[in-house]
Amino acid sequence: MTAIFVNLPVTDLERAKAFYTALGFSINPNFTDHNAACVVVEDGHSYFMILVRDFFQTFTDRPIGDPAQAVSAATAIFLDNREAVDAAMASGLAAGGSEDHPATDLGFMYQRQLTDPDGNVLEFGYMHPAAAEKGPGAFVNQQS
Repeated sequence: MTAIFVNLPVTDLERAKAFYTALGFSINPNFTDHNAACVVVEDGHSYFMILVRDFFQTFTDRPIGDPAQAVSAATAIFLDNREAVDAAMASGLAAGGSEDHPATDLGFMYQRQLTDPDGNVLEFGYMHPAAAEKGPGAFVNQQS
């Protein structure tokens, strides 16, 4: 099994847990303590590890950037349809996130960018199945 864990620095672990659970994700208590929480995006496959900044620093000798000041990564999560993208965004905005970039609609792909309270960027998106399977040209050809 291949799984991905995206580590995110946070300033307030309880606030971050509340934010990510408001998006519909769950917390795995087996990997959660006062320093970190495991956010289950897709069980068995995709997770966020939200780590208080001091604990995050123990994993590197390099300085930790401030995602509220400079974006260094955006984590894209693709959902089943455009409505699910909009619903995830509504939940995230209600939980204290912000939308600092307008939606991108390319016809075959729809994306919205949500910034969490610490400045970490999530992109929720939907891609038409034809484009996901065979590339954007397949979607354009279906529309002709």
